[in-house]
Amino acid sequence: MPPGLRAAAARGADWAEWIDRLPALTAGLLDEWRLQPDGELTHGHCSLVLPVRTGAGESGALKVGFPHPEAEHEALALQRWGGDGAVRLLRADPHRWALLLERLHREDLGEVWDVQAAETVAGLYSRLHRPAPPQLRLLSDHATHLADRLEALPGGVPLPPRLVDQARGLAREFAADPETDGTLVHTDLHYGNVLAADREAWLAIDPKPLSGDPHYEVAPLLWNRYDELAHRVRDGLRDRFFAAVDVAGLDEQRARGWVVVRMLDLALQWLEDPSAAGRSTAGDALLTMCVSVTKAVQD
Repeated sequence: MPPGLRAAAARGADWAEWIDRLPALTAGLLDEWRLQPDGELTHGHCSLVLPVRTGAGESGALKVGFPHPEAEHEALALQRWGGDGAVRLLRADPHRWALLLERLHREDLGEVWDVQAAETVAGLYSRLHRPAPPQLRLLSDHATHLADRLEALPGGVPLPPRLVDQARGLAREFAADPETDGTLVHTDLHYGNVLAADREAWLAIDPKPLSGDPHYEVAPLLWNRYDELAHRVRDGLRDRFFAAVDVAGLDEQRARGWVVVRMLDLALQWLEDPSAAGRSTAGDALLTMCVSVTKAVQD
């Protein structure tokens, strides 16, 4: 068990219980699916990933995830994509939150020039955005819930009231807009969730799918790798934003609105539960980043 994943037991009783049963769960999947370990264990924030070989000698990766709503329909999204722009799903057991995936390389877009990397990610949008399966949760419901949470935010929080009001109003507008639902969107497509592959240069991984709006996708390109921008925060964020919008052919105003909504959503997550957002970022720095991104795309 990787120490970083073992440490997740400190997040709460549900996490501790999952960590305790993860070795037996993984061993059972290896036996049942006739897989042989074929490399070093790795992990993300919510999953264990083990390189494997199938009984036929083909390479793959076994992913076993912590049960949480964002990943509930990961297998469904991967199945719908069928390997077009995304990692190919070979087998799944949603009840055990287990996926057998094609094996990709460990190289991601983290070392690629950020504007070029944003263009690469945006180039995947048209391949991944297709009619949403009916099982997916609706982005309009999330927008309604967010607007309600922003409405209930007490005074004195370290966020500009003008931006809170703006995000709340936009969330209400999007929640009532029929264009907000209907498209399968990844929702977490950033530099670390695009990996190098053999059959294509780059493929998307780790979707947190919704029935939503393609314009919702841009914000993660702005808050990820934020620290790299240093002394050119405003211009750097705008370069990324317009690179993604231009490559994907998105409506600039609608994409800008969703960035405002998502950045205030991220800030609110931290205010409501500091352990649930900005996992490697101090609270003050995260809130500053959220405000900076929101302002940069509107200046």
